[in-house]
Amino acid sequence: MFASAATVDPQEIDRFAAQANAWWDPEGSFRALHRLNPIRLGFIRQHLAAHFGRSVSSLRPFEGLTLLDIGCGGGLVAEPMSRLGFAVTGIDADLEAISAARMHAEATGLAIDYRVATAESIAATPQQFDALLALEVIEHVADPYVFLRSVGSLVREGGAFIGATLNRTGRSFASAVIGAEYLLGWLSRGTHDWRKFVRPSELVLGLRRNGLSPTELMGISYNLIRAEWSLSQNLEINYMVVAARR
Repeated sequence: MFASAATVDPQEIDRFAAQANAWWDPEGSFRALHRLNPIRLGFIRQHLAAHFGRSVSSLRPFEGLTLLDIGCGGGLVAEPMSRLGFAVTGIDADLEAISAARMHAEATGLAIDYRVATAESIAATPQQFDALLALEVIEHVADPYVFLRSVGSLVREGGAFIGATLNRTGRSFASAVIGAEYLLGWLSRGTHDWRKFVRPSELVLGLRRNGLSPTELMGISYNLIRAEWSLSQNLEINYMVVAARR
């Protein structure tokens, strides 16, 4: 089941809906995200603290700020952001994922506003947010131009955006599709369509056209020998972008 809108690809939603029960299983279908999460969360916390002038040593540095997590899935990032003090709204077009997220948040005592919605449906309202996350989302949407236009309208003046996606290169096809889906079995086959991957130049241009000024690009690399993720200057496969609305 999905919320019908311009950016929704029904096949993508159905693929993730079939795995909804596995969101919080660290060895299940989403184990790759569980292993990636500590690096992503550290990066997000550091850059949002710097942007908003908050102390990273505080237990709840983002108290009083709002955050929208687009494509929140089962809540793997929304929950830590809530614990750090943000008033979190998590949206996903997949009803099954939102149901899993709501159940887990309730079980852990977190008050997170989860909704079955799309970026453009929220953008059609007057609501805006201090911070907006779109992690491993844009490579799954049907229309990235509509998606980025919605993102631009949802970030409040003085707010920040952090996105994470996959570059469209030969190395990303070999690693994220052939390697992760077919050889290592980290992801279900068909999770990614390499043609929908987004080059950093394309993402930067799309953000600028919609009122957001990119301030940093950072790669994320995987070391097969150490079996660990780390931040990197290499943008050929996974990368993150930080942008601000001045």
